[in-house]
Amino acid sequence: MDISGPKPELLGRFAAIVGENHVLIDPKDLAPHLIEGRGLYQGSSPMLLKPGSTREVSAILKLASETGTPVVPQTGNTGLVGGQTPRTGGSDLIVSLERMNRIRDIDPVANVLVADGGAILADVQKAAEAVDRLFPLSLGSEGSCRIGGNLSTNAGGTAVLAYGNMRQLCLGLEVVLPTGEIWDGLRRLKKDNTGYDLRDLFIGAEGTLGIITGAVLKLFPQPAGHQVALAGLNSPEDALTLFERASNLCGTSLTGFELMPRIGIEFTTRHIEGVRDPLAEPHPWYALIDISTSDSAETAETMVQSLLEQGFEAGLIRDAAIASSVAQQKALWHMRESLSDAQKPEGGSIKHDVSVPVSKIPAFMAEADRAVLAAIPGARICAFGHLGDGNIHYNISQPVGADKAAFIDRWREMNEIVHGIVLAAGGSISAEHGIGQLKRDELAHIRSPIEIDLMRRIKMAFDPAGIMNPGKVVAIP
Repeated sequence: MDISGPKPELLGRFAAIVGENHVLIDPKDLAPHLIEGRGLYQGSSPMLLKPGSTREVSAILKLASETGTPVVPQTGNTGLVGGQTPRTGGSDLIVSLERMNRIRDIDPVANVLVADGGAILADVQKAAEAVDRLFPLSLGSEGSCRIGGNLSTNAGGTAVLAYGNMRQLCLGLEVVLPTGEIWDGLRRLKKDNTGYDLRDLFIGAEGTLGIITGAVLKLFPQPAGHQVALAGLNSPEDALTLFERASNLCGTSLTGFELMPRIGIEFTTRHIEGVRDPLAEPHPWYALIDISTSDSAETAETMVQSLLEQGFEAGLIRDAAIASSVAQQKALWHMRESLSDAQKPEGGSIKHDVSVPVSKIPAFMAEADRAVLAAIPGARICAFGHLGDGNIHYNISQPVGADKAAFIDRWREMNEIVHGIVLAAGGSISAEHGIGQLKRDELAHIRSPIEIDLMRRIKMAFDPAGIMNPGKVVAIP
């Protein structure tokens, strides 16, 4: 492939598909689209195209396939593994779905919503609320991330415990294949056993098999009762025991159970405006508990009070607070969702998005802490996340006063340490962020040869020209 990039005449043909007003070529305009949010990857591109319809996406990919032009799909550019970032070399065209942001249809009786792939997650949530329904996917980036990207990474968020991730929240898809063919799979059926489930091939594929241009999403009734509480704890072991009690007491009404360390609370109160220390005294660990009920607010209140009483009686909880208003509920969740951003002012941060069996979380964290601190004395470990579904964001902030660049240079070394412990526990090195560029080579080593070969066969079957988001997820020899 010519790494010098497409010739001007070919770029002109691509631009003509969407119109000159929907093309970016100025380096200053392109710059925000060329870098991953943490700055780990920065690519280059001669052009960004903003199609306004599925037909325009089809025309772009048809021309790209015919001319061997690599294409990188991009929605909100909020990914954290470089999956949406073009490679260096100047040849990758970016296809942004920001114009394709419509809510196409909503049916509260059937509990479905049909949206463009470029619809912003927060707009989908608001559209559901307008008809007294809930779309439960919730992320810290929900004001800018988009449905196509959420599906392409099989996003999870804070409500997986009760509702599942995007694979469970999607009924059907519309996808433009690398050849330009359009697959209309916008089915609204909960039961459809007519052959291979093509939908599941594209969810989690990170744009390597096609571009998701539309989706049928599941909606749910709005909870009649909702309550949030924060408990101060001694250890992850106590958090796990409290989670077991919460599951037994609340059942499906337990919609969130988040684990946070003291250092995370200190980071957020220090750097995030409006966040305050939630309890009177500091505690080593905290559990954020979210309960939603279908019958009444009183039921939610009773559940959370009963859970906290059990926790105090069993010696699991040191202190606790129940949100007394919607504003306080949001404030507690804002603190949790700000944990990643709060680490940035503290210097370099090496991230791990991992999952382990829920019962093994305390042992994993203890072993990982010992190994990391042996390798980097003074490292500040900020491990937090969705204890209820086993997904821990095991982040390591640099020692105070350390050189940021030198610390970040040890990213791969720390990954090997932490991921080795994760895999030994029967876990996964990617829980909800995907593979992208960051974990592509590691994936090839940890999955069996037959699994990697099957992935490559699927890639080659869908994308024989090799144009779709090249260099991501699985390497093609």
